[in-house]
Amino acid sequence: MTQRMHRTAGSLLLAGVLAAGSAGAAQAEEVRIGFLAPTTGIFAQVGKDMVDGFKMYLDQKKNVLGGAQIKFIVEDEQGKPDTAVTKAKKLILQDKVHFFVGGLLASTGYALAPVSTAEKVVYISSVSSADDLTQRDLPKYPYFFRSSWTSSQPSHPFGQWACEQGYKKVAIVAADYAFGYEVAGGFQRAFEACGGQVVQKIWPPLTTKDFGPYIPTISANADVIFTVMVGPMSLQFPKQLAASGNKKPVIGGGPSYDEFVLPSMGDEVIGHVSALQYSAALDTPRNAEFVKAYRSQFGKVPSYYSETNYSTAMMIEAVLAQNGGKYPGAEEFIKQMAALNIETPRGQVRFDENRNPIQSIYVKKVEKKKMFGYDKDELWNTVIKTYPNVSQFGQFKKDEFLATPVYGRDYPPCKFCN
Repeated sequence: MTQRMHRTAGSLLLAGVLAAGSAGAAQAEEVRIGFLAPTTGIFAQVGKDMVDGFKMYLDQKKNVLGGAQIKFIVEDEQGKPDTAVTKAKKLILQDKVHFFVGGLLASTGYALAPVSTAEKVVYISSVSSADDLTQRDLPKYPYFFRSSWTSSQPSHPFGQWACEQGYKKVAIVAADYAFGYEVAGGFQRAFEACGGQVVQKIWPPLTTKDFGPYIPTISANADVIFTVMVGPMSLQFPKQLAASGNKKPVIGGGPSYDEFVLPSMGDEVIGHVSALQYSAALDTPRNAEFVKAYRSQFGKVPSYYSETNYSTAMMIEAVLAQNGGKYPGAEEFIKQMAALNIETPRGQVRFDENRNPIQSIYVKKVEKKKMFGYDKDELWNTVIKTYPNVSQFGQFKKDEFLATPVYGRDYPPCKFCN
């Protein structure tokens, strides 16, 4: 073989080695993530925000999280717990996902957690906020992890805030299902602990469109109305309440005024106050960057449903990166997720021993203003007070809190109701 042939053969061999190395580097381990959201039905817009938030982070990372190539599989759970269970089993048994994320309603979370236990597959609840999944029921669900919030978590500081405003008597109007009970229950517990009185509870069904039968029954003795609405109810109730001539202040659970519905609202909600762990108007560099990127990609301001799923993807990336782009197994994955302390668009998030976020809760007032350089007056949830490092037990002692029943339709009892 001539010297030239040796050089050519050596060059070809080197090229082959480099090509093989590049191929090996490119062939990152595939991690399959199942995602459950209502993409049809009355909650379809919420579901779109959920998917868009998670997908935007994937897009920014070119579908690679922590060195792992991501296969993202979305299933339509239709806002129905039984459908969510069927779709979760499909993701686990047919698609062989490493873990699944999502689920909208609190009742859906309660239905999905047993699936994760039975199949020994991690379930990350990025929206479903069912209180007891990280409280009394937690020992039953070793593969459950929450990246978002519990329904009552914002309500504990918010009840205290309501007392500080001088409110004495509250009428509650809340959606008649687990989420409504838990948001209202947390508020009632905190409000009555500081001397206030809940004098009425009204429970419209979850799909209510006409609030005509309920609004006239709101107690004249109440000096403020506390509302918990979800989905299309969030849009209809304040419009109909304003049309009735209501003059009482209105405050409420965060989703009642979340950014998924706020752009469709009118001046009737200006001045309404709510509490949640996220506001698109949070004036921090990290959130400003997130809002501008989301609005550029989707043509709208991100809702909490968008932010919580975007942040969930951030958390997943952090754990996969710790393991060199490999899925470490369900038990280790849960352990490492729970050890995170991470900056997200909503602020710094860490986790308690029950695998639930400890985070800031923001009291927000609806105002019409300009923000983040946009030249148009729009409705924003302006942050007027921040409660830092709020756990799911709020200002209450954990042991004493867990010794009482989970918040429900009849707990806390309405001892000041007529």
